Amino acid sequence: MAYRFLIVDTYYPKFLEKFHNFHNQDSSYDEHWQALMDELFGTSDFYSKNLKKLGCEAREIVFNSIILQQKWIQEHGFKKGYSLFYRNPLGFKIINRLPIIPWEYKLPYKILKAQIDFYKPDILYVQDITAIDDTFLHEIKNSIKLIIGQTACPLPTNINLKFYDLILTSFPHFVSRFRKDGINSEYFRIAFEPTVLEKVGTHNRSYNCTFIGGITKAHRYGTELLEELAKKVDIDFFGYGIETLSKNSVIRKKHHGEVWGKDMYKIMTQSKITINRHIDTAENFANNMRLYEATGCGAMLITDMKDNLNKLFDIGEEVVAYNNVNELVELIKYYTSQDSKREKIAIAGQKKTIAKHTYYNRMEEILDIIPKYIK
Repeated sequence: MAYRFLIVDTYYPKFLEKFHNFHNQDSSYDEHWQALMDELFGTSDFYSKNLKKLGCEAREIVFNSIILQQKWIQEHGFKKGYSLFYRNPLGFKIINRLPIIPWEYKLPYKILKAQIDFYKPDILYVQDITAIDDTFLHEIKNSIKLIIGQTACPLPTNINLKFYDLILTSFPHFVSRFRKDGINSEYFRIAFEPTVLEKVGTHNRSYNCTFIGGITKAHRYGTELLEELAKKVDIDFFGYGIETLSKNSVIRKKHHGEVWGKDMYKIMTQSKITINRHIDTAENFANNMRLYEATGCGAMLITDMKDNLNKLFDIGEEVVAYNNVNELVELIKYYTSQDSKREKIAIAGQKKTIAKHTYYNRMEEILDIIPKYIK
């Protein structure tokens, strides 16, 4: 069945700030939106693009890009009153948490409500369930056939999910926990978008080994592992969170700053080997985006061993897995010196991802899930 989707996403504030500082503010909403999608941040327009291929109507909304959202509201006949409510383009969560301001007076929600009224979606798909106020979901629930939330991160203990009809998660262990709490939930894996390769192009693999990702308190064990790698192997680090490290951290000497979207994919296409480690909340399950981004870009992936990894890739044939830091160090040293073996695994991993782990594959899965829950 052809459904109408409205997909609501949020982007990292630092990335949005950088984008808006360098993008033409006089552009139309469509031009501005397309320029943002072309940066390939997060899931970009990968959901809507592939849902359209499958016969659905679909649009992506970047909820916390107030500059972009205000362009939409101004172009759709809501020109008076809206710009006065909100002046901080990156701080919407601050206003969102002020109890003295009812949600109906908050500009981000006023615009989102106008978009829902305008597009009349069958399905509201919320990529960041921590960003949308449950009061808002309660108000719009009767006007939408199905509200889906997605999560793959630690959740606040006080989050209210009762207004979602379905929660999709790439954490297999979260599914049973949600269901135990009376919340409909299904296992839904992350993926790779092959058109990224066309947009990023091909590059010489000039980095022997890279790590691209965040360094946070949620990655406690992973940060200790990275410190050991920095001491013992030739590796380059990219990502956010370096300010959380001690001034004596060895990682700092090999860290090249934040990379997002196209810049991140470019580094992966320049990497012979990319290292992955999961957030602590993943427990013993493989789930994150790096599994698919790294293999999709043709780097050989060395990832932490997880119970379900062999259900995603053939270990030793399509990816390589480690159990501890000593194993990881030895694997990096070995495959750095074994070009033909490394390249064989990288090619096999890329073939698997492009055959089985694309967003087109995942959107087919969503369309199989929805009939069980839609009104």
